[in-house]
Amino acid sequence: MKIIDILEKHNMSLSFEVFPPKKESGFESVKAATEAIASYKPAFMSVTYGAGGGTSKYTLDIARNIKESFGVPTLAHLTCVSSSRETVKERINEMKEAGILNVMALRGDLTPELENTDRSKWDYRYAIELIRELKEAGDDFCIGAACYPEIHPESENQKEDIAHLKEKVDAGADFLTTQMVFDNNLFFNFLYKLREAGVTVPVIPGIMPITNANQVERAIKLSGSFMPQRFKSLVDYFGKDPDSMKQAGIAYATDQIIDLYANGITNVHVYSMNKPDVAKAIMDNLSDILGKDFDR
Repeated sequence: MKIIDILEKHNMSLSFEVFPPKKESGFESVKAATEAIASYKPAFMSVTYGAGGGTSKYTLDIARNIKESFGVPTLAHLTCVSSSRETVKERINEMKEAGILNVMALRGDLTPELENTDRSKWDYRYAIELIRELKEAGDDFCIGAACYPEIHPESENQKEDIAHLKEKVDAGADFLTTQMVFDNNLFFNFLYKLREAGVTVPVIPGIMPITNANQVERAIKLSGSFMPQRFKSLVDYFGKDPDSMKQAGIAYATDQIIDLYANGITNVHVYSMNKPDVAKAIMDNLSDILGKDFDR
């Protein structure tokens, strides 16, 4: 099933992001975690792609297993940074053979070693080039792209950032998924500006449940996300007690999701960090809401 078909329904739903192992030795434990999350029957699951494509094989293996064993639609990430056209075409063919209908087209992270190379010689430098190639090749994929409610770190300003997003949508992106947000007002403001700029595709907010105080610094480093004072107070108060922090973090994420639903957003993407217990707790908190179509 294509993600865009799921997004065009009016049912409240959750999707989850999982990541493949970095090494073969970790494959079975990661596989078990992703299977547990798939067993909860989310709307779909996305599977990330390692920096530089190092875990691309595992991405496809995990995505295929989720789809075939649990019937959960999967969204396989595909990055193009430092990749040749031949490599990307090979990955695309592998996804087609596996019956993967959905692809998240990303530039990919610039690791320290990649930042110091001559990018002008790369076959791809931006996600839009990958999106165009997917469309021009005639592959019948549903294509997702990433967006930053708080501005892409390499953009001069939000106006420029949104202009680039519109180019990706015009090139063929069917939907957008945001980086993690901890303040829903930032998401709603961003969505308003997108609509004002003529970007009309579905935009899925990304929520990360912070269940460990140590995750805060990493989350800020990865995404540059704004941490509202309400959330900082939660971490300050509960952060030293692991069980309390976990419960409080799940409650905060659940509250964000309910607020998004109540304001007309029907689909929310949760960065699960491969934690089945966290995924289940959030779904349990929303058990009487998920799957319903509220007449608005």
